[in-house]
Amino acid sequence: MVNYPKGLFAGQTAIITGSGQGIGAEAARLFAAEGANVVIADVDATKANDVASKINSSGGRALAVPGDIMNEAYIPDLVKKAGEFGNGKIHIIINNAGYTWDGVIHKMTDKQWDTIVALHCTAPFRLVREAARFFRVKDGEPRVIINISSTSGIHGNAGQANYALAKAGVVGLTKTIAKEWGPQFGVRANTIAFGYIMTRLTEAKEKGAFVTLPDGEKVALGIPTAQQAAKGQGPVAPTYPDIPLRRPGSATEAAGSILATCSPYMSYVSGQTIMVTGGRNI
Repeated sequence: MVNYPKGLFAGQTAIITGSGQGIGAEAARLFAAEGANVVIADVDATKANDVASKINSSGGRALAVPGDIMNEAYIPDLVKKAGEFGNGKIHIIINNAGYTWDGVIHKMTDKQWDTIVALHCTAPFRLVREAARFFRVKDGEPRVIINISSTSGIHGNAGQANYALAKAGVVGLTKTIAKEWGPQFGVRANTIAFGYIMTRLTEAKEKGAFVTLPDGEKVALGIPTAQQAAKGQGPVAPTYPDIPLRRPGSATEAAGSILATCSPYMSYVSGQTIMVTGGRNI
């Protein structure tokens, strides 16, 4: 057994998008606890700084670089600061930032479609492209890219044509990265497709969570209580009949799957879509 006295990711630098809250924030804490230099990328500056501050005060090493991943000008700044923070190196990118903007096909607007596709496909592509100089290297150190997908991208989902297409798209992007950057540079790329994980995207819509777009429009997040109950989910009828483990996953469990996939214990796994669903859809 290999001993990692300073953590699985000691000396490695990881960019985690959408890490001001939810799965991303949990991933940031887990990676920091395993010795990584963690770059907190989130549109909410207050939340990003709070996550970084808590990691640093706990003996970890984190840097908050707030900004909108949808803003093309933000990405070069994020990569530049991450590279400086990592003493000239970046080892891990986790493309986690995202949200849903649902609508049935015949009522979905171009704005809904374009926003979600840009968020879940174009933004991760731009980040990976910008960081290419840190990954297309031969220094013997591990490099890993994780793109977060969803079961909606694997199986489709009513009311989520935009999200389903975008999440399917990152699977293709991941496989392409693995094929282009694996042979010469040893870069591993994998997709993690989450099922029912308890986050603001799966809480009751009536709680009022929302995302504010750059033009000021608010996008409501969550699942209507009536819709959850019809599926045996949520506070009304929490039986989860379609999940063999009979419960949703936690943000910490979801983040743990990211950590595990990046770890040296999965060093021969690349180009795969790893389903984290509690057994749903098997």
